[in-house]
Amino acid sequence: MAAATAAARIPLFPLGTVLFPGGLLPLQIFEQRYMTMAKTCLRDSSGFGVCLIRHGAEVGAPATPELIGCSAKIVQWDMAQLGVLKIVAQGERRFRVEATSVQDDGLVLGEVEFLPEEAEAPVPEPLLPCRTLLERILAEHGERLFAKPFRLDSSAWVSARLAEVLPLAPNVRQTLLEMDGLARLEALARLLVQKA
Repeated sequence: MAAATAAARIPLFPLGTVLFPGGLLPLQIFEQRYMTMAKTCLRDSSGFGVCLIRHGAEVGAPATPELIGCSAKIVQWDMAQLGVLKIVAQGERRFRVEATSVQDDGLVLGEVEFLPEEAEAPVPEPLLPCRTLLERILAEHGERLFAKPFRLDSSAWVSARLAEVLPLAPNVRQTLLEMDGLARLEALARLLVQKA
């Protein structure tokens, strides 16, 4: 497994949801701090970090983010209504927040260390029911929910997509984000058996 990469400084977007690598996240942006952040990201082809909120709220005073998050790039945007920017962000890499600071406008900046890329392990035979479940979801919803390519042979990809769409509490999703792909798939298989 590759080592974690050097630290970077990125804007953080604390939310009530968890983003996984490869996942799609539609957002409506209207607060000035995030509008400025999004414009900078679009201008510079740069990204931002998405973290689940540990304390606080999405709107208003800066929230305290969880320490493990996922970097994101804006892949679609539209401003059909003045003052409201609609974007779709796609998850890229997991990171650990080492320190945070808050700008005058309330935007949280994070000193982050990117975690190693998840290992490309195939889906083991005992966990194939998880892949079968995702295949059924793909057949019904496909590109409306997920970005191509569909990588049904990857434990990391299958587990991330299931973690996004199954009815799970945000803190459970956060725990799953912090696992590598195979461990996440095993945990999801146990959760599915409990809910059956």
